[in-house]
Amino acid sequence: MGLIMLSLSISTAAQNNFVNDAEPDSPTSVRDAESWSEQSFTLPAWPREQDLVPVRLDNAKGAFNYFLDTRSLHTGTDQVVRYTLVAESTSGARNLSFEGLRCTARGQYRVYAYGQNRHFEPTRLSEDWHPIDRSGADPIHEELWRTYLCVPRLFAPRPRASQLRALRQGRVGDYENSGFLTE
Repeated sequence: MGLIMLSLSISTAAQNNFVNDAEPDSPTSVRDAESWSEQSFTLPAWPREQDLVPVRLDNAKGAFNYFLDTRSLHTGTDQVVRYTLVAESTSGARNLSFEGLRCTARGQYRVYAYGQNRHFEPTRLSEDWHPIDRSGADPIHEELWRTYLCVPRLFAPRPRASQLRALRQGRVGDYENSGFLTE
């Protein structure tokens, strides 16, 4: 009887039900994403009055009116939409900034330079990308990201012609905001 038990245990040990060389967790066609890097850029010319387009904000009760310089509006090969933003107070005082906006899932923006004495003064190079505040505290960046500069659900910049049309009309057409159709 002991010999039969020993022979059964040897044959069971020789038959391994586990695969020692398992297949990888993902197909070989799946690769890690390339890391994103920001392209270099130059600061724009000082905006002209005729190139400023008002940016309408939904339900904004702020102390500022915003304008975007259409001449500086540009999407780089790094997919960053860069523009000059003018914030005008009710008293007429103006703040100018040259900024970049990323059309990521949650949106990000960065200020590259502030306008002063008819030229732009760069910010510190260490300034990083900021998440877009969707609580209503910063309505301009949320509205630019959500409505005017990016295609929802695609997380990609709109074509420049579509951005300009939306800014000039003060809204985006329903077909453009669907996220399914692009120009």
